[in-house]
Amino acid sequence: MRQYVIVGNGIAGITAAQSIVRADQTTKVHIFGAEHYAYYRRPRLWEFIAGEIKQDSLYFRPPDWYAERGIHLHLGVRATALDPAAHRLTLSDGSTAEYDCLLLATGGRPFVPPFEGADKGGVFTLCTLDDALAIKTYARDVRRATIIGGGLLGLETARALCTAGLEVTVIECAPYLLPRQLDAEGARVLQALLEAQGLLILTGAVTEAILGNEYATGVRLKDDRVVDGGLVLISTGIRPRVELAREAGLEVNRGVAVDEQLRTSGADVYAAGDVAEFEGRVYGIIPAATEQAQVAAANMVAHGSVTYHGTIPSNTLKIVSIDLTCLGEATAAGDEFVILRKVDAAGGVYRRLTLRDGKIVGAILLRDTQSVRPVRQLIASGRDVSGYRERLLDESFDLRALAQG
Repeated sequence: MRQYVIVGNGIAGITAAQSIVRADQTTKVHIFGAEHYAYYRRPRLWEFIAGEIKQDSLYFRPPDWYAERGIHLHLGVRATALDPAAHRLTLSDGSTAEYDCLLLATGGRPFVPPFEGADKGGVFTLCTLDDALAIKTYARDVRRATIIGGGLLGLETARALCTAGLEVTVIECAPYLLPRQLDAEGARVLQALLEAQGLLILTGAVTEAILGNEYATGVRLKDDRVVDGGLVLISTGIRPRVELAREAGLEVNRGVAVDEQLRTSGADVYAAGDVAEFEGRVYGIIPAATEQAQVAAANMVAHGSVTYHGTIPSNTLKIVSIDLTCLGEATAAGDEFVILRKVDAAGGVYRRLTLRDGKIVGAILLRDTQSVRPVRQLIASGRDVSGYRERLLDESFDLRALAQG
């Protein structure tokens, strides 16, 4: 019986484990996770902070579900060393685990810029359930919160704290919100919607220091403005957890380098999710984590059976009355692209399609959920839509029929 070992019990690790046991129901999979919790839905942590869901609602399955399928969870156990030549993993409790195939699904950790005062009490990052529990508890005793970073996680957490009763300011150093997902026009519509829900948003604002003595009291910007906030959340991106792989001698760039079968440079060692780098890219998004995990699992069971070709970028922001989806080359610009836009600032709706060679290669859909699926299908299929270009954004045009035709 082959022994499969997975390091990390996030979305990539759990998806791979499910795929392995479905492919080989006689096998056993061992998952080692540094946290003390079974897999939970990280994208819903902000809802937990807001008080909209209970902690139990975060969990994917009860513990018995894993055991019944031959998935053995080892929680609160961190992998400390990997020996690819010996096919051996060393663990924080002093034990070792032998494997035939191993998957690195160690995810990422929050990136904290070298702000002065980032180590003060009341300063948080949000990556784990323990982070969410600490933020939720601390928020009960403060009136104002400051979010450094206007990305997806920063905005979702800002709205959660606002829902919990705090006055919240978002500080974004870029000229507009979500610069990786939105263009300036779409960002203006989104900002108006968020401000209407009670958030104060400062763009083009660069953080210099977190103020306070032992505990945070606010943030000083480089233009000397001061933003009050007894709770400060730093939400400035993630970095892949590559230490285990690097110390094992695997090829590591920004992430752990993988090929089209998600193999690393180590024999029988695969990687998927936020730790994996494919063709120079670390996706850092859930769709890529699930697709990579499925491909890695298939090749762990039957080497060479599935090939990974990359993932169409897809990012979603979903908070009260605001649904935003950005697909593919959402913000692409240049002479080779045709940009189609439709703006309803009063209604808070923004739609943009990016075309290249007559094909849709990117989209921004703000408060237009019905177009998401057909546009995603059109991007994936590469269908030439140039004959419909003038009608694609008309409300009466049937995108679904076009996608299925």
